[in-house]
Amino acid sequence: MHKIVVILCLFVALAASSEQDVLELTDDTFSSVLKQHETTLVMFYAPWCGHCKRLKPEYAKAAEIIKSDDPPITLAKVDCTEGGKETCSKYSVNGYPTLKIFRGDSVSQDYSGPREANGIVKYMRAQVGPASRTIKSVDELNKFLDTKDTTVFGFFEDPDVSLAKLFLKFADKNREKYRFGHSSDPDVLAKYGETEKIVLIRAPHLANKFEESTVKFESSSESELSTFLKENFHGLVGHRTQDTIRDFKNPLIVAYYSVDYVKNPKGTNYWRNRVLKVAKEFVGKASFAISAKDDFQHELNEYGYDFVGDKPVILARDEKNLKYALKDEFSVENLRNFVEKLLEGELEPYVKSEPIPENNNAPVKVAVAKNFDEVVINNNKDTLVEFYAPWCGHCKKLAPVFDEVAEKLQDENVELVKMDATANDVPPEFNVRGFPTLYWLPKDSKDKPVAYNEGREVDDFIKYISKHASEELKGFDRGGKSKKTEL
Repeated sequence: MHKIVVILCLFVALAASSEQDVLELTDDTFSSVLKQHETTLVMFYAPWCGHCKRLKPEYAKAAEIIKSDDPPITLAKVDCTEGGKETCSKYSVNGYPTLKIFRGDSVSQDYSGPREANGIVKYMRAQVGPASRTIKSVDELNKFLDTKDTTVFGFFEDPDVSLAKLFLKFADKNREKYRFGHSSDPDVLAKYGETEKIVLIRAPHLANKFEESTVKFESSSESELSTFLKENFHGLVGHRTQDTIRDFKNPLIVAYYSVDYVKNPKGTNYWRNRVLKVAKEFVGKASFAISAKDDFQHELNEYGYDFVGDKPVILARDEKNLKYALKDEFSVENLRNFVEKLLEGELEPYVKSEPIPENNNAPVKVAVAKNFDEVVINNNKDTLVEFYAPWCGHCKKLAPVFDEVAEKLQDENVELVKMDATANDVPPEFNVRGFPTLYWLPKDSKDKPVAYNEGREVDDFIKYISKHASEELKGFDRGGKSKKTEL
C-alpha cells in the first residue's frame, strides 16, 4: 500500500510539472525520484522570493533545452515553504534560491554556475560524462554537431600523439566553458579530411556567408589553443548573453533586438547577417555582437532607451569604455558610418545625466554627469564627493551629517559634493560598487582620487579633512580641533 501511495505522489508531481520539464519534488518524493536520475540540478526556492521569480523562467527554458541530452540531465525544484520543508532543512538551505547538483539522491556539489538558461545548460552539460565526447561514427558525429553550441573537436588518427593528449588535458580544464568532442574513427577523419588536428566547429544556426563554419588550430601549445579559442570562438558577430559578457572586449559594437535562436532563428539571423556585412570590414579593429533586448534592458537603460522596436538598436563602447549610441535608424550604411566615426574618435560620447541644477548654492553642492568637471574637478578646491543612491538607507542616514560638515566648512577652501550614481554616469576613475561611496580629491591632484574609508560622524569628517587639506584650515588645526575660542 505504501508503494502505491508513493507512486501516486510521483505521478502527480511529474504530471504537474510536465509543461515546463522541471520536476516538482516534495519531502515524500525527493529521494525516490532522484534515485531514478543520474544527474539532477535541484533548485530550492520560496514562492515569494524575487530572485527565485527571476530565475524560474530561465530554469524552465534550460530544462526544455536539456531534456533530450545524452548523458541525461534532469532539472528539479523544491518549495521550501510547503511540501519540501524537511528536505530544505536536511540540506541546510538558508537562502533562496539555493541550487545543488545531485548524483542519484546524494548531493554532489553546490551549483556555482550562471543563472540564465544557456549558461545553466552549458554548466550542467560539463558535469556529466567525460570532458570530451568520443565519437565512433559519422552518424554519431552528425547528431553530436546538430546542436545550438559551438564545438571544439579533435581529429586524431593516433590517440596517443602529443596533440591529442594536449587536447584532452585542455578539455578537462575547460569543460564548463567549451563543448568538446574527438574521434579516431577512419570514416569521421575521411569525411572531414583531417588527422592530428583541432578544429573549431561553429553551431549550425550561426552559419553565414561571411566566415567559415570551421576554423583550424595551427599551433601546438595549451596557451596558444586558449588564445585561439578566445579570438575565434564567437566569430565576426557573436551571440552575447549574460553568460558570455566577459568574452567580448572593447571597442565593442552591440546590436540589441529580439534575438531568439529557439523560437525565431530565421528572424534573428536576418538582422545578424546585416551586422556581419559591416563587421567583416573591421576585423581586428573592433568586436561585434548581438544581444537579446529583453535580457539586457539594464544596458539599454544606461543609454536612455526604455523601448526597442522591430529594428536593432546599436550601442557601443570604445577602448576607454566611453559609451556611444547610433541615433539614426538601423541600416547597413548607417552602421558602417557609425563604426568608422567611432574608431576615428569623431563621435560625442553618450552621457547619462540629470539636468544641471538651476540653483546650486546649498552647502553640499550637487553634481550631475554634465557638470561633474565643473563642480568637482575644476573647482580649485579640495573636494569630498559622495556617490549615493536615493533608496539607500545608509545614504539617507549620512545626508544630515554631510550637510552639517559642509556648513561647518563653508568658509574653507573645501567643497562637499554629492551625486546620484543611479541617475548619472560616474567617471571611470571612481570605482563605485556600493552606496554610499566617498572619494577625497586634493585640489592639485584631482587625477588621483583617494577612497574615503574613515568614520561617518561629523567629527570623523572634520578630522580627516583637517589632516588632508592642501592648506591648513582657517577654523580647525591639523588635528581637527576648532581654532575658535569662546569668550
